[in-house]
Amino acid sequence: MKSLKPRFPILLLLAGMGLAPTAQASLIPKLGGTVVYDSVRNITWSANANLAGTTMNWTAATAWAANLVYAGFDDWRLPTALNADLTGPCEGINCTGSELGNMFYGDINHGLGGVVDTSITTTHNANYNLFTNIQSSVYWSGTEYAPDPDGAWYFGTDVGGQSVVSKGNGYYAWAVRSGDVAAVRL
Repeated sequence: MKSLKPRFPILLLLAGMGLAPTAQASLIPKLGGTVVYDSVRNITWSANANLAGTTMNWTAATAWAANLVYAGFDDWRLPTALNADLTGPCEGINCTGSELGNMFYGDINHGLGGVVDTSITTTHNANYNLFTNIQSSVYWSGTEYAPDPDGAWYFGTDVGGQSVVSKGNGYYAWAVRSGDVAAVRL
């Protein structure tokens, strides 16, 4: 049987240096629960998933996000439909690479635990409670559809699918910003 004794001092040394192995990152509520930080994606979500309070066409939704001043920040945007490696959007169900897809399908460590063909309001994990006003509907992404300037990508929290639709349709907008919230705000 191998002894674990030699590893213990090394772990103590690493912990003292701030280099010890850490648990998988999670969604972290910040600023009194008004925002939620995803440390894996290094993005901050508005805790209110329907902050605008209405549906909008894509042009209005992108303008709303770009002009939003919330929780002391003015650099909000719509989530991207691109995969994390920026290779392009996935179309269909189980698209976990986009920001909304990752949030929908992610596990307890950094997502809502959504299930294919099931509304997020019906099936989710405890992280769902970090947010308010999550709609079982369609949310715009900030990603235009390159082959057709009249189209843009969306993610449906009603079934867990991502696709393209006309920018003229009215859908919800969920504000996100790159990075973590800092101590110094506007």
